[in-house]
Amino acid sequence: MVLGTTSGAGKSWLTTALCRYYSNLGLKVAPFKAQNMSNNARVVEGIDGAWGEIGSAQYFQALAARAVPEVRMNPLLLKPEADTRSQVVLLGQVSAELTALPWRGRSQLVWPQIAAALDQLRAENDVVVIEGAGSPAETNLHASDIVNMRVARHAGARCLLVTDIDRGGAFAHLYGTWALLPEGERALIHGFVLNKFRGDASLLAPAPLHLQERTGVPTVATIPMQWHHGLPEEDGVFDDRTLTPGAVHTTVAVVAYPRISNLDEFQPLKNVPGLRLQWVRSPADVAGLRPSDWIVLPGSKATAADLAWLRAQGLDQSIAAHAGQGGTVLGVCGGLQMLGEALIDPEGIDGNGPGLGLLPLVTVFEPAKTVQRTSAAFGQLTGAWAPLSGATACGYEIHHGQTAQHPAMAAKGNVAREVMPGIAWQNPAGNVLGVYLHGLFEDAAVLHALFGAQAPTLETVFDSLAEGVARHFDPGVLDALIA
Repeated sequence: MVLGTTSGAGKSWLTTALCRYYSNLGLKVAPFKAQNMSNNARVVEGIDGAWGEIGSAQYFQALAARAVPEVRMNPLLLKPEADTRSQVVLLGQVSAELTALPWRGRSQLVWPQIAAALDQLRAENDVVVIEGAGSPAETNLHASDIVNMRVARHAGARCLLVTDIDRGGAFAHLYGTWALLPEGERALIHGFVLNKFRGDASLLAPAPLHLQERTGVPTVATIPMQWHHGLPEEDGVFDDRTLTPGAVHTTVAVVAYPRISNLDEFQPLKNVPGLRLQWVRSPADVAGLRPSDWIVLPGSKATAADLAWLRAQGLDQSIAAHAGQGGTVLGVCGGLQMLGEALIDPEGIDGNGPGLGLLPLVTVFEPAKTVQRTSAAFGQLTGAWAPLSGATACGYEIHHGQTAQHPAMAAKGNVAREVMPGIAWQNPAGNVLGVYLHGLFEDAAVLHALFGAQAPTLETVFDSLAEGVARHFDPGVLDALIA
């Protein structure tokens, strides 16, 4: 099990690397995270043939393990809709009852399903690599814990505790986390991992030895900073320091509203030579864009609220101005809904409001949630999207609401061109495209058609991660964890 001293310490990265490392040994491997809080989700195999949702990190970990991603790998997913409210997804399906419960009130109700999912995966696989969440030493959460030490105790897991040494205070973080754990749980910690290290590792002495003298736990790995590891970020926006060096021919500006979702699907764009991927939060961020540059409205877990935020920043005018000069604009899922004329919410699902008016469409929110894998062919496209005409695209849909032509505007002849039935629409000028399909840029053929370039495949990324942990862990440690 991989635990962390903080969020962002590197748990997901290390778990993914270990999944591929153990798979490369010829073992049958599965990832597991009892509870994930993220608006980055993937559509995977569910119970009884139904599609379900899990966190993107577990989806990629399953691929690294060469396993079929499925809902037992992340039985509980919390998708934040506001600072104090999250949609609860249990075993792939939205649960209105659990969503309505207080945070601590859910634990005892969901633990049996979490434990059963873990036990089944353990019975079916040689190795299960478990990821924790946040820190295991949050004393206010320990009594209701269902994702860290309760899971570790249930599985008798051998745990690694990873910290981000680039933040500073790494040894204090490690010691403090260990010290706050009950004595019986400390015994499950088998090694400390220093992640994101920059500099001369010999200068760390004698701190690792002093830490071991105080805790009895060795520091088993010092992993260097990796700006270009190629794995999609689980949460938060990616760092500008990950930009590909060299001459830039196209900028793709992604609007980073508060409830942005599925941002991991843009990871492949980071790896395209000559393409600059940046985050946009104000009109100043898009002031220098050329018509050949893109503005992307990504997915959102709270479309109406994020659209209101976008207007409050003045970005609605900036986006309209870019589109008005022929600039390329792409809306994905919630972004597609924002591009239309109106959001209509008769059931109180998301919120009503006017859209940006760049596509003559209207979206009606419905209680039923569309969750499915999708493969469909584009019709005839124009503008920047013309190279995709006739191409088949594979991806996934996760959305409330259905989108259609605005009836009054259609009656006057203002009609969006439906270039993928029920999924994608383009304006007559050809510079604005809205799609419900997530994962478009994860298709190598799509990247090549649009940018004439290839990005590293996920298989290359996973193997590189596995090779890295094999090199930076002390000899024998990784094999001993599963002995």
